[in-house]
Amino acid sequence: MKSEEKQQLKDRINSEIENARKQVDELKELTQPIVPDAAIGRISRMEAINNKSVNEHLLEKTKARLMKLELSLSSIEKEDYGLCQICKQPIPLERLMMIPESNKCVDCA
Repeated sequence: MKSEEKQQLKDRINSEIENARKQVDELKELTQPIVPDAAIGRISRMEAINNKSVNEHLLEKTKARLMKLELSLSSIEKEDYGLCQICKQPIPLERLMMIPESNKCVDCA
């Protein structure tokens, strides 16, 4: 991988990390406990509980993605970065730009 391609990828990863961190902060707010004495109707309360559950799941997925992005950023200078973990063939730059945390080529994924 060329140095300018690595720099493009670093910029992309840093941007994705920043977005993921913002999303984690927002989701933490949305997953706060629902106060039992809140003055909302029964149906609205059930919807709020359901939304909280969905947001908790999204929060966990976002945290996992953030960890993968940070790992990708820390390993971008390694010799084997950008190689598929399964077939050891280069992962196309376009795929890495779309999914920077990817460690497998399309065929192996």
